[in-house]
Amino acid sequence: MSGVVKCVLASLAISATSAPAYAKVMQADTSGFAVLETGEVRASPEAVWAALVHPERWWNKAHSWTGDARNFSMTIKQGGCFCEALPHSGFVEHARVVFARPASMLRLSGAFGPLQSEALSGTLTMKIVPGKDGTSTVTFEYVVGGYSRMALTELAPAVDGVIAEQHRRLLKLVETGRPD
Repeated sequence: MSGVVKCVLASLAISATSAPAYAKVMQADTSGFAVLETGEVRASPEAVWAALVHPERWWNKAHSWTGDARNFSMTIKQGGCFCEALPHSGFVEHARVVFARPASMLRLSGAFGPLQSEALSGTLTMKIVPGKDGTSTVTFEYVVGGYSRMALTELAPAVDGVIAEQHRRLLKLVETGRPD
């Protein structure tokens, strides 16, 4: 295993230490993995959607290239970009919008973070289901597959920790107006 791969695995493992108890790797093998996060929030699907489409408000800056979540943006249209502005007119395309049904479901296609440098595809499906008494159930499912120089079975729990953290921050933002 190369030194770069070891560093990536170590940094992902460190970031996963804050993962909540409900973090779940659904499946993992040498060709890919699937992780699932589900939680309930006291808010309408419309309120969840309004927050969801603004990752600059809830995505943790520690999981950015610039260290500043204000550089995130998401364009909700066919082929829209979940992007991050970099200095000197640079940018990162974290994912592309491939499905949007307001207040119901948003699906992004992209390999986040260090997965981007591998021959991997990732699909993040974010569902909002109305519940009883003014609640909504919010689910994040991230499925990753393809060729990687990193061991995907070892990487799955760390990636799940990152996805779980973003899920938790979105729910907290919706409930309290603050992601942390």
